[in-house]
Amino acid sequence: MTITEMLSQSLILTLLGMGVVFSFLIIMIGFISLNSKLIKLLKLDREENTASAAAPAQGVNGTNTAVIAAIAAAVREKQNS
Repeated sequence: MTITEMLSQSLILTLLGMGVVFSFLIIMIGFISLNSKLIKLLKLDREENTASAAAPAQGVNGTNTAVIAAIAAAVREKQNS
């Protein structure tokens, strides 16, 4: 087997491998797009608002007032020590 034959076989094998990989990627993109459309069609992408009822009290800018109070108490205790 000569060098040119080996190079031609390696080129064919490389192109075949890359073709398999790219075809798999195209199929995977198709399935992901189809899955996305199916989820939107069935309206499974909507979140329920039950988590907001169990959330702790929030301040004006969305800060947690309990955390701020705990930090302020820790700083005040450290300053009094």
